[in-house]
Amino acid sequence: MMDEELDDFLSYLASEKGCSPHTLEAYSRDASSFVTYVQEILKVRAFSGVIRDHIVDYLEILNNKGYATASVCRALIAIKVLFRFLRREDYITTNITTTLDSPKLWQLIPEVLSGGEIERLLMQPDTTSERGMRDRAILEVLYGSGLRVSELCGLDINDVDDSYVRVMGKGRKERLVPIGRKAIEAIDTYLVSYRDQYDSDDEKALFLSIRGRRLERTNVWRALKGYARDAGICKNISPHTLRHSFATHLLDHGAELRVIQEMLGHASISSTDRYTHISHKHLTDAFHAFHPRQSQT
Repeated sequence: MMDEELDDFLSYLASEKGCSPHTLEAYSRDASSFVTYVQEILKVRAFSGVIRDHIVDYLEILNNKGYATASVCRALIAIKVLFRFLRREDYITTNITTTLDSPKLWQLIPEVLSGGEIERLLMQPDTTSERGMRDRAILEVLYGSGLRVSELCGLDINDVDDSYVRVMGKGRKERLVPIGRKAIEAIDTYLVSYRDQYDSDDEKALFLSIRGRRLERTNVWRALKGYARDAGICKNISPHTLRHSFATHLLDHGAELRVIQEMLGHASISSTDRYTHISHKHLTDAFHAFHPRQSQT
């Protein structure tokens, strides 16, 4: 059904709006990509089932993949035009995009979890179950080493020792990232209690699905969303949120920006510099909340 409505939308752009071939191609590409994401990743089969968070998540995925601000903005515009069309044609009863601001956004100061939110999140996996043991280790590694979700899914068993994790980052660049005691303990529990049943010469991946295959990014996304909901965290979070939180908490506790750049695998210090803005925001918030000359009424 969604594909038919998408075809109607593209026909509308071509016939009634008189879009140029170039513009029509851009709208088609952006709208089709979003619909594919909704259908294949989220398993939503009708536009009436799409919610605002689905759109925000999709735009965040584009941002995390390194899409230019203009490209993310264009994708949002295409989605907004699509939903205006769907509402006018009564395919949906409510246009959920009316409350979405056009982003300057994606120069975004990223969402960051507080220490308390991190603790609540890490306590959600049921470590009496095989999946819970695995997921606890995944969350500990994401937050404890600041890995990208693709880097986490690409880890092999031999990439982790008692002090470091060897990561293959963007551009096939390898780096060593320190790994904390809590993450190592969680990995060891997972390996001893669950992972060793799948040992074979064919599958070297550290984190496996319940079918014994290398874990995919979408599995991590879904699990994290569920645990955040269970922890009562209302922020729109993703695996990248744990990476942002890792970097911000290091900076807040005195780590040098160059050290954080190395651990995150940023080619340019300008990519890491965004975290100084987050840290400054925390300082400003704390100042206004707790300084006696600011908090008095």
